[in-house]
Amino acid sequence: MTATYRDGPIITSLLDTDWYKITMMQGVHHKYPNASVTWEFRCRNSEDLAPYLSEIRDQIDQLGTLKLSVKESAYLSTINYLTPDFIRFLELFRFRPEYVDVFMEDQELCIVIDGPWSHSILFEIVLLAIISEVRNRVLYPDITIEQAVNQLRYKLDTLRDNYTSEQLAGLNLADFGTRRRLSQPVQEAIITVLNQEFPGNFVGTSNVDIARRHGLAPMGTMAHEWVMAHQQLGSRLVDSQRAALEAWVQEYRGHLGIALTDTITLDAFLRDFDLYFAKLFDGLRHDSGDPLHFAEKCIQHYKTLGIDPRSKTLIFSDSLTFDKAMALKTTLEGRIKTSFGIGTTLTCDVPGLKPMNMVIKMVACNGQPVAKISDEPGKTSSRDQGFVKYLKRVFQVEH
Repeated sequence: MTATYRDGPIITSLLDTDWYKITMMQGVHHKYPNASVTWEFRCRNSEDLAPYLSEIRDQIDQLGTLKLSVKESAYLSTINYLTPDFIRFLELFRFRPEYVDVFMEDQELCIVIDGPWSHSILFEIVLLAIISEVRNRVLYPDITIEQAVNQLRYKLDTLRDNYTSEQLAGLNLADFGTRRRLSQPVQEAIITVLNQEFPGNFVGTSNVDIARRHGLAPMGTMAHEWVMAHQQLGSRLVDSQRAALEAWVQEYRGHLGIALTDTITLDAFLRDFDLYFAKLFDGLRHDSGDPLHFAEKCIQHYKTLGIDPRSKTLIFSDSLTFDKAMALKTTLEGRIKTSFGIGTTLTCDVPGLKPMNMVIKMVACNGQPVAKISDEPGKTSSRDQGFVKYLKRVFQVEH
């Protein structure tokens, strides 16, 4: 196997990112080419990142040299819902490091991304991957790829010991681990093993570069930023979720039919997710709050609308492990289809290693505040508490 950490640039491909960044980027390119946005970085575990400041800046500067290769462009052209004009835009796209401000404030690492949405949207995932790997190179220089792979094989063996092949049938697992991975080589090794040794259950990866090179399905649809930005994109605030869903449907015409539910809490989402949207979308994604509580509410919502829940899919992607995924799959078997996106516990799981807990979230669109009000209070995201209070009032959110 190759070394755990590569020398030089950490990000070596424009496609070393999550698929939903590409799909949202096309929507932004077509519908909101003049929108400007701001993102901010937050480290949730109060870790001292000051020692890595210089290297992080160097890695960001090196992003400016990346461009879409001929082979990468040809690959994207095989995906029928990506349009030729957007692929041409990607061929011309270059990262603009000047959109990123990296500094220390009150002994905390601060990163602010500010620029045109269509030209800054790809920074989020690559910056998180850079920060994670720069830090891991220093704290865990002796960890090997073999250790990460052995840990994965141990978990796979445990799964097979605890469940029969019949019970494991229908357990659909995808890799969602780019942003907090130990390193790019580790993520690729993990995906390779899953594809070879868990083929009936492993369905793909969110990482576009690895999916392309290994013949895997790229996984993902939309993220919170898509819904959040619509809070300032022209519609009435109370109509913003419906506007975001409608814009997605218009862009993809039945493709990429999984909607994200927790930008302004599940209850507020389901009030907007009427029969029209419930028929148009294939299913829903869970990303915060109690997953079984989420599932029960979604199942009941479909039933209330006269839709058989068994025709729909729930995607779970919040802090999952194999055991949690199996427990959810077993509980919901026969009631609704399920699939699971596992991140950090796949790509940054070695005994003795503590992964980072960090996010980059949109905080403004067109100079005005946006917010995420999660089903898990600690995940609420905004720098304008006045706007959060207003958003809660408009969407009848109590907590």
